[in-house]
Amino acid sequence: QMSNGSSITEFFLLQFANTREWQLLHLSLFLGVYMASLLGNGLIITAIACNHHLHTPMYFFLLNLSLLDLGSISTTLPKAMANSLWDTRTISFMGCAAQVFFFLFLMSVEYFLLTVMAYDRYVAICHPLHYGTLLGSRACVRMAAAAWGSGFLYAMLHTPNTFSLPLCQGNTIDQFFCEIPQILKLSCSGSLLRQFGVLIFSAILAFGCFILIVLSYMQIFTIVLRIPSRQGRHKAFSTCLPHLAVLSLYVSTGMFTYLKAPSISSESLNLVMAVLYSVVPPTVNPLIYSVRNQELKDTM
Repeated sequence: QMSNGSSITEFFLLQFANTREWQLLHLSLFLGVYMASLLGNGLIITAIACNHHLHTPMYFFLLNLSLLDLGSISTTLPKAMANSLWDTRTISFMGCAAQVFFFLFLMSVEYFLLTVMAYDRYVAICHPLHYGTLLGSRACVRMAAAAWGSGFLYAMLHTPNTFSLPLCQGNTIDQFFCEIPQILKLSCSGSLLRQFGVLIFSAILAFGCFILIVLSYMQIFTIVLRIPSRQGRHKAFSTCLPHLAVLSLYVSTGMFTYLKAPSISSESLNLVMAVLYSVVPPTVNPLIYSVRNQELKDTM
């Protein structure tokens, strides 16, 4: 038991297994997933960068998404793999803070970017004649920059606020990487009120983006269902469905992790949810986007 956060120099992360064989199995599984994510996202980035036909707003945002996926999975998995390899559980205080900062930064940028991508699909389908003027190259760069900048400011606000809380509940984190809900569990009971303002702000921000996405898709579906030809409807849906699939996976698992009641918190459930929102999206996003996309497949 620790009296406060200042005396903590390191945290203990969740250990996947006690026996060496199981540790090495986890290492090889994570390594396989990590390599698949690097390969998939790397291929998408290379394909979009090298093919001039793909220099359009939709693919520009997709390139940003792949960069974010590479960053977010590289924040969590390498440390977990290293711990399995060296049979250790520790992460330094600063290492933990850095992990929280980068993960929060990249995940919030991804959420803002998915909101921008919903707007991109809305303009493409509902206002195709104005697409070139509303989403010119300068406008796209500004939107992407706004997403990256907002994510950075959000992480800068949230991370120091979390790590300045006094910690009374020891230094063992029930997760394979440092995440805010697990750090808050270690804080002294009276100190959580300090987090309240930031959490309310986060909820309003997330809900605002969510409403924008829902409104965009309500408009999109209204227009698409009016398209007389079946082929036209299929083409319109095929550009939206990957984005919707990625968004649903990201939002549902993220919301469950951050909003669930502590009473339904178990170690295995937390672990499954963390894998679902931190490991699965960066690995399957390239698949979701490339399976239904002929231009991208041809380039690859």
